[in-house]
Amino acid sequence: MKRGATAAAAVASFNVLPSKDARAVEPITVGLIGCGGRGKSAIKECLGSADEVKIAAVADLFPDNLAKAKEILEEMDSKVPDDRCFTGWDAYKKVMETDVTYVIIDVPPVFRAEMLEAAINAKKHVFMEKPASVDAQGIRRIIAAGEKAKELGLSIAAGTQRRHQGDYIETIKRLHDGAIGEIMAAQAYWCGGPIGFRERQPSWSDVEFQIRNWYHFLWLSGDHIVEQHVHNLDVINWIMGTHPIKAYGCGGCAWQKRGNIWDHHAIDFEYPNGVHMTSLCGQTPRPEGQSWVKESVQGTKGVSNCANWIKGLSEWKYEGHHQNAYIQEHTDLIASIRSGKPINEARNVAESTMTAIMGRMAEYQNKEMTWEEAINSNENLIIQPLELGPNEPTPVAIPGGKEYTGKEGWNPG
Repeated sequence: MKRGATAAAAVASFNVLPSKDARAVEPITVGLIGCGGRGKSAIKECLGSADEVKIAAVADLFPDNLAKAKEILEEMDSKVPDDRCFTGWDAYKKVMETDVTYVIIDVPPVFRAEMLEAAINAKKHVFMEKPASVDAQGIRRIIAAGEKAKELGLSIAAGTQRRHQGDYIETIKRLHDGAIGEIMAAQAYWCGGPIGFRERQPSWSDVEFQIRNWYHFLWLSGDHIVEQHVHNLDVINWIMGTHPIKAYGCGGCAWQKRGNIWDHHAIDFEYPNGVHMTSLCGQTPRPEGQSWVKESVQGTKGVSNCANWIKGLSEWKYEGHHQNAYIQEHTDLIASIRSGKPINEARNVAESTMTAIMGRMAEYQNKEMTWEEAINSNENLIIQPLELGPNEPTPVAIPGGKEYTGKEGWNPG
């Protein structure tokens, strides 16, 4: 990787940008929106990504999440004044009104399209976690916001961190250069253990209970295939240079009895050139060491794990530097801001998210789903009214037209 590669080149040819010690020292201020588990990790990753970077505003729907984030900042000698700490439904808007250089959007996926639009309208650079949204109408908004960001010269980096990871970058560059010939088949896997569930507290309304367990609810996360498997699907889309054109699959819920998402998915995706990708993902208890989180491709002249080795006419293995990709994605974003050469990953993450959504729609509807059908869908998963009280159940859109009422678990199997 050339240390002098520009941010624009990073998007075009997947080069890693210069490391922290090669940067200019123009101060960068950051607003964090969403102080849950991923948001609290983002504090450390952002502050460790480059020189002269400061978290200057924080926001979360819940005061207790905000308080924990403030504790982390104080431990890192990066205290944020109380008048720049915001809670409530409109907290993100207050961050946009400050003078921060870029915002980190680490809220549940259902809210990301609206917040990306607000950030671009406020002329802020953005780091947005994956997935981009939970349904097609949100994806269309993400793509439109990305195009507006290009017009305004704003950068958008996404949490598909493999695109900022040296071993993936070099391996996929070689695949694009023909190291295994023409790609003929692909596989993508995220088969791991279960995600924890927070017990309901007496003071929580149904909406608050669901948001605090957002991963487990369709309207908030988009289901496991969207929320986490998007990483692996993004890798195959990156290699193929496009998104699939159709999907067919099946899945269900064999183990998880709380929430309303499925815990296993199996999809066949077809790309425009007739190449098929086998996609398997799920989160159920497994024997130690039995998780599969990886990708692979087969070509006319060899095979690769997409991450660090190729077995073709000759064998190759990545032996370069293994940087922390969660830090590097912020490093690359900051470099693009300082250089005045924007990067824009909005469409990449939007299309990879839409790939997962198309697969989910095919499963839920038990039919072959085309890209055009899926991307033009009017499906809208967000619930209304969106409020934390009173403490009464709120219906949630789920597969098959059933309702989760908040009074019982739901097992789609």
